[in-house]
Amino acid sequence: MTQPHDNPPAASPQETIAAALRRERVRSGLSLTEVARRAGIAKSTLSQLESGSGNPSIETLWALCTALDVPFSRLLDPPSPQVQVIRAGEGAVLASAQSEYRTTLLAASPLDARRDVYRVTAEPGHPRDSDPHTHGVVEHVVLCAGRAKVGPAEAPVELNPGDYIGYPGDMPHVFEALEPGTWALLISEYR
Repeated sequence: MTQPHDNPPAASPQETIAAALRRERVRSGLSLTEVARRAGIAKSTLSQLESGSGNPSIETLWALCTALDVPFSRLLDPPSPQVQVIRAGEGAVLASAQSEYRTTLLAASPLDARRDVYRVTAEPGHPRDSDPHTHGVVEHVVLCAGRAKVGPAEAPVELNPGDYIGYPGDMPHVFEALEPGTWALLISEYR
């Protein structure tokens, strides 16, 4: 019987993202210039990201995912072992450029299933306003600690620990921490 074990050291988040961006851009048949234009970023920024020398924000990565028509996790998910353990506080962390909001991909959706699981940490201050993701995305959030307003931008719902909300991720939405130490599990479902 195979015993669970911790994951071996992996590539840095920048290296993983760089390889995935190059792979997905080539797969899409789009030029560097065209992907940058569709994502609304500078060509030089995309070039830096593909070379592994950039440090992208969540917003930049979402824009690139939309431009490439791929799930967010495709840029972060190297092949994983059959049993995967990610200890609290470990894993590749991506930060928002607009608020004190961080996310860690915990499990990407396999090709035959369409869901990704994230751990999100957030602090009070600036809400994390998210642009619409690709068509058909539904987000599911379970608040684990703290308090937060989560959901559609026009009508977020205040959540307490243990509360769940599901909402369309292909519409503007928000995550606003109301207490220090707020964290949640976020599942993005692709339909």
